[in-house]
Amino acid sequence: MKPRAPLSEFGELCGTDRREAVLSEHLRVETMRAWSAPSIPVLEGRGPQLRLYDSADRQVRPVTPGPTATMYVCGITPYDATHLGHAATYLTFDLVHRLWLDAGHTVHYVQNVTDVDDPLFERAERDGIDWRDLGDRETQLFREDMAALRVLPPRDYVAATETITEVIELVEKMLASGAAYVVDDAEYPDVYYRADATLQFGYESGYDRETMLRLFGERGGDPDRAGKSDELDALLWRAERPGEPSWPSPFGAGRPGWHVECSAIALSRIGSGLDIQGGGSDLIFPHHEFSAAHAESVTGERRFARHYVHAGMIGWDGHKMSKSRGNLVLVSRLREQGVEPSAIRLGLFAGHYRSDRFWSDEVLAEAEDRLELWRVATTMPAGPDATDLVARVRQYLADDLNTPKALAAVDAWAKDAVSYLGHDREAPGIVANAVDALLGVELGYPRRYVDGDGNHIFV
Repeated sequence: MKPRAPLSEFGELCGTDRREAVLSEHLRVETMRAWSAPSIPVLEGRGPQLRLYDSADRQVRPVTPGPTATMYVCGITPYDATHLGHAATYLTFDLVHRLWLDAGHTVHYVQNVTDVDDPLFERAERDGIDWRDLGDRETQLFREDMAALRVLPPRDYVAATETITEVIELVEKMLASGAAYVVDDAEYPDVYYRADATLQFGYESGYDRETMLRLFGERGGDPDRAGKSDELDALLWRAERPGEPSWPSPFGAGRPGWHVECSAIALSRIGSGLDIQGGGSDLIFPHHEFSAAHAESVTGERRFARHYVHAGMIGWDGHKMSKSRGNLVLVSRLREQGVEPSAIRLGLFAGHYRSDRFWSDEVLAEAEDRLELWRVATTMPAGPDATDLVARVRQYLADDLNTPKALAAVDAWAKDAVSYLGHDREAPGIVANAVDALLGVELGYPRRYVDGDGNHIFV
């Protein structure tokens, strides 16, 4: 093994220009791009202040952004995208995005792609494909699914492999402050974060140590790694292993740990003091707890984000939907079967975003019936006054994204409209625009095409 330059000598040996040149040889050349944005109608007036459940405070409270609202949502590891659990999470934060816009905010939304991680390598090896090709393929499929679901794209869509320089700088700062250390292992000198580096560690999840250790082991952690100061210490930089991608760094060639990727991307694109850090509820610990702690160790901020917001899990056949279980319902598969993306949105919105819930054929059938009712109602020549309905839908959604109540309110208006109970000729158009702007459901009939395999796909 080659001797490594001490941290203090790295700048002297390379210099800033040389360092960037060395890194650039190993970094992804292109910039990750998001998907195209759907058009959104602009409604009369402005929506109310959003209130959301904060996982750290364990209560619903107001979200108070400035003129520009900031949000970081953890993206996919692209080895099997996009199942309905993914869709439910990104639709949740699409609602937040839409409500902020409706309230008059500019939105700076950042989402990452974890395109360097063990599950990706394992799947690529199993399928006999280069891990980069697999990641690119699944990321493109994810983009297509998000566009079909009419999810507003993030301003910054960032691959982990685009952020190696930022990760290295963050790890250097943690090493310098004592928040991180290199394990005493001549073969694999990995860098770890000290779980006790901040006094408030654990505030986001509220879990006791026993629960933390269990979840840490179940969700990508390595509590039994020899040489660690504490079983909960989290990997920051994995020293180079045979057959794995690696990048040069002052602390040896290697690759980033999972949690620090998100810390680096969020800090470099938005900075400290996010309005929302979001994701699925399975990310509360260890991923969000550690990504917040990494950032707090460097910035000195008490909280990485003002709100920690998490979406519930989606199940199928009595179990949580997950890649490891193999019970995935894929958005692309549903689209190939001729299911409209708007029906998928409505099916997932039928339950509250924080609730763990199950997808079923019955849920889909009810969503398709609801979609058809709304379409018929908004093509009627007239309908009941829409002013009160729009106000109530705004209020329900602003109250911790209460989609069940919002959908029920539109149902009631639609049933009256198709029963000719109302004479306002502008009401159907107003409702169609509100449903589009706030819920992301376009009520025009979609175009359908047949692909090369004979699948009927809505666009």
